[in-house]
Amino acid sequence: MDARAEIYHSMRHKLLLRLSLSLLIGVLVLSAQAQDVRQQVEFPPPMQAHMLANMRDHLLALEAITRQLAEGRYDAAAETAEGRLGMSAMQAHGSAQRAPFMPEPMRAIGLAMHRAASRFAIAAWDVEVTGDLSAAFGALSQVMQQCVACHEGFSVH
Repeated sequence: MDARAEIYHSMRHKLLLRLSLSLLIGVLVLSAQAQDVRQQVEFPPPMQAHMLANMRDHLLALEAITRQLAEGRYDAAAETAEGRLGMSAMQAHGSAQRAPFMPEPMRAIGLAMHRAASRFAIAAWDVEVTGDLSAAFGALSQVMQQCVACHEGFSVH
């Protein structure tokens, strides 16, 4: 290959490399700028802080429940679920005060989560009698499905 061909070949490779890098950077920038498609839900600042704290507690409750199930402490898992996630926990969480700020689908998902947690508690209590863990895990999955649905659909601000 003569000198001209080598220079041309080298310049061509550099140009292709720059073009590839530019395209890659463009894709990364577009990806980073991709809009969040979740519905933004506005809460007054103290209510927002309270709601976010509740959601963190929900996550901690789910961790405690799975640990208690793994340890064979089914009654404890049931009590944690009902006390921190179930229907009886709604008042402690201040659900009625936040409900007017939530779009109806978000309220429905929240109520479904609390109901599913109460159903899980019953299934976990039943494990002591039936020994059937599959029903408890199925019920726990329904609780977590509501968490996923809410977090996929809504963003609290």
